[in-house]
Amino acid sequence: MRRYRVSHTTRYEYESPVLHATHACHLEPRGLSHQRVLESRLTITPDQAELQSGRDYFGNVTHFVEVLASHEVLEVKSESRIEVAPPQLELTPATRVSWEKVREQLAADRSLLSAREFCFDSPLVRSHQLLAEYAEPIFAPGRPFVDAIGELSERIFREFKYEPLATDVSTPLAQVLRERRGVCQDFAQLAVGCLRSLGLAGRYVSGYLETEPPVGRPRLVGADASHAWASAYLPTLGWIDFDPTNAVFPGERHVTVAWGRDFSDVSPLRGIVLGGGQHSLSVAVDVTPEE
Repeated sequence: MRRYRVSHTTRYEYESPVLHATHACHLEPRGLSHQRVLESRLTITPDQAELQSGRDYFGNVTHFVEVLASHEVLEVKSESRIEVAPPQLELTPATRVSWEKVREQLAADRSLLSAREFCFDSPLVRSHQLLAEYAEPIFAPGRPFVDAIGELSERIFREFKYEPLATDVSTPLAQVLRERRGVCQDFAQLAVGCLRSLGLAGRYVSGYLETEPPVGRPRLVGADASHAWASAYLPTLGWIDFDPTNAVFPGERHVTVAWGRDFSDVSPLRGIVLGGGQHSLSVAVDVTPEE
């Protein structure tokens, strides 16, 4: 088990005063069987902001911020302390089912409706024949489901280039697939789109990576920023996370914040402002281990 301090600061600077603003934040890590939140707090500037917390449809901790005072700068800082252990991925003969069997179960078993909702299109991830064709060589007839998602992760890692300025949140998956470049959000949504295009359940996971790896371990791509990966549903085991940006199954170096259908469900900070004009945005993320 590893313990971390996570700091995530988002700062907007506006060219003219904002008269009224409301924002929704997904910044507090989730409590999970392998992850424990020791402390978490949100600091808002200006300090006249009103803050409420709750949970969204997917059970993610969500903070709602309303700023009634006129302001030209908005800064939201999230600070957390977390303990993370490696998720227990216990593969048994019962989990070595073929991917076609998984698809059949998702379609037929009414008890799996909460997973099946991740088989359908969402605002940023839509099923497409091109995505199915990309995944089909991996999902060969009779291939075990877990083996297939592992190779899908590795193929995206090999064939796509990590370029932070190549895309933004509005870049279509078809463009990402064609140009073979993007960032972790693109690669996670690409993997989710491949799963859905084959009739499987895929969800999008947002979180963080350890900034400094242990001695002798490689530094993972995407550190010092918010990170994203994908998750696939296996009825006999549950959700299995996989990180196509780094071709790994997430372990104690991944901190989970939220999950949903795609990035639009779990954006760290989004809202509506009255006034403000043009704005500049800066984001600073730091994930450091505690001794």
